[in-house]
Amino acid sequence: MPNAKPTPAGKYLHLHFLVFIWGFTAVLGKLIRLDALMLTWYRVGLAVVPLGVLYLLRPSRARYSGRDYLRFALNGALIALHWTAFFGAIKLGNVSSTLVALSSGAFFAALLEPLIYGRRIQKHEVFFGLTVIAGIGLIYGISHIRFWALAAALTAAFLSALFSVWNGLLIQRYPARDLSFFELSSGFVLLSIIVLATGHIPHPAAVRPQDWLWLAVLAWVCTSYTFTVSLDLLRHINPFSLMLAINMEPVYGIILALLVFGESERMRPSFYLGAAVIMAIIVWNTYLKMQGKTKSAS
Repeated sequence: MPNAKPTPAGKYLHLHFLVFIWGFTAVLGKLIRLDALMLTWYRVGLAVVPLGVLYLLRPSRARYSGRDYLRFALNGALIALHWTAFFGAIKLGNVSSTLVALSSGAFFAALLEPLIYGRRIQKHEVFFGLTVIAGIGLIYGISHIRFWALAAALTAAFLSALFSVWNGLLIQRYPARDLSFFELSSGFVLLSIIVLATGHIPHPAAVRPQDWLWLAVLAWVCTSYTFTVSLDLLRHINPFSLMLAINMEPVYGIILALLVFGESERMRPSFYLGAAVIMAIIVWNTYLKMQGKTKSAS
């Protein structure tokens, strides 16, 4: 489990670079004219391709037990369902509201991490998580966010926290590249079963040419690359800090959404006040972690 000593600033800078890239995912999700299930199916399927090629070309590959593959499959399922709920929230609502509601993942991580790791609940983490929830409450209470869009975003946030905390344990035992390949492959298998069961037969020819471009960026840049690197960072940064840092995604995503979609993404002043509360908590937590004033225990 991540250490109690100060985390190098470079790790946080790298993490925030990944979060900046993730800021594009919501915009791409709205640009691509596919429903949430098919969008996630294409995203995960395309993301697996480069990871699979790298895995097969590796000169020496680790051998895993059936129990190991089961762990990979369970977490892969959580990831696939998270992305489906995430894109579902965007289709039901808009980019800005989905990204900010997703910030509740930090609160869920503050509760799940001690439960799974068997350590005491950190009071400051719960406080930070609740403050983020308060920011979301301010946003939801006054802004025009649809109920089902919020419900889908909160579901995505919970699943994100759960698979991040679980990956925080797995990354201590397995290489990040192997985890990425097997988890995303498992997620793709689950999504394929759901797609076939619901009668959503893929028709690649029906996908617009520009959507293929956005899907490639979404899959290879925003998924294959960032997912693998974020797993490796979990060796140094605890899942709560990862989830809290991900809350910078709304800032990047909202700015990009305003630039791309204009007035449909413009929110009331209270929305930005709530977002400012969330961002202040992220900066505070990052400062404390870098100074080594908070404790992480396994």
